[in-house]
Amino acid sequence: MKLGVLLPTFRDGAADALSFATHAVEAGVDGLFAYDHLWPMGSPTRPSLAPFSLLAAVARRHETVIVGPLVARVGLVGTSHLVEEFLTLERVAPSRVICALGSGDKLSAAENEAYDIPRRSADERRALMAATARELSDRMPVWFGAGNDETNRVAREVGATINLWDASPERVREMTTSGEVSWAGPTSTDLAATLSAVRDAGATWAVFAPDVDVEVLRQWRQEHDG
Repeated sequence: MKLGVLLPTFRDGAADALSFATHAVEAGVDGLFAYDHLWPMGSPTRPSLAPFSLLAAVARRHETVIVGPLVARVGLVGTSHLVEEFLTLERVAPSRVICALGSGDKLSAAENEAYDIPRRSADERRALMAATARELSDRMPVWFGAGNDETNRVAREVGATINLWDASPERVREMTTSGEVSWAGPTSTDLAATLSAVRDAGATWAVFAPDVDVEVLRQWRQEHDG
């Protein structure tokens, strides 16, 4: 199982994210990810770094680490623009980009409204995810943020890994019956136990929020997944 961390992007500048990236890579983390939000959920007066430019910066500094948004929300920009963002990142980090896509939900709807970006129907958003995936699946792995049964069905139809957020090991195991599953979520009180549980359930990745102690990730890998 590969290990990833989300970078601290809700900042006025990139210094914290770049420093955290270095620490994570030195600890042996496989992947660095970034939120795709215009502001932290529920805090519209706070900043949020653009994910693709930040990921390009860390990919140039660390030439083996995998990078990707978690997740890029379709509809914030046009599909062709989103595809080009991924392809540009891939030129900076050849064979090291994950095309992780999400449809957005009611929790992020305020971001669309604030910038007068139409929020499409669920079916339209799924179609945008599928179209983006088909453009990029021959260049990089594709993940879909898990949704309802229809979203998950479309994910499997285009050959995408389903990324589950804060799911139980039982849910991970259930979803692996139809294909690959990655896990992402907040830091738990017993991080080592969470890692072992999602690995044993069949997750291909475990990606943690920016408050994770990367030294615990290093130690777990040395002891359990070396």
